[in-house]
Amino acid sequence: QVQLVESGGGLVQAGGSLRLSCAASGIVLGAHRMGWYRQAPGKQRELVAAIASGGDTTYADSVKGRFAISRGNVKSTVYLQMHSLKPEDTAVYYCNAELIVGLRGSTSEYWGQGTQVTVSS
Repeated sequence: QVQLVESGGGLVQAGGSLRLSCAASGIVLGAHRMGWYRQAPGKQRELVAAIASGGDTTYADSVKGRFAISRGNVKSTVYLQMHSLKPEDTAVYYCNAELIVGLRGSTSEYWGQGTQVTVSS
């Protein structure tokens, strides 16, 4: 069974840094687009950052210059380095990926279970 497993969330003071990691498990041959979304209480889930298989990146305006998304050397891993964190960054962060899975190499979209990031003022 294919899963995305996130780690790295936690509690940090404003101005601090955190690094989120996401790795796929199961029969995974590779990944196309990978990204991070977040959802704060009472708000819709929003895109934070995404990275294509070729390395092109996309960021929400609110995190540009503070967050950096990257892919790991191990296929189907993605990281989100977060600096200068603000209380408004508090949310559950979800990993999302278009994975090439199974013996036939089909493409499907997957979501992680989410990891809580809390930024105190």
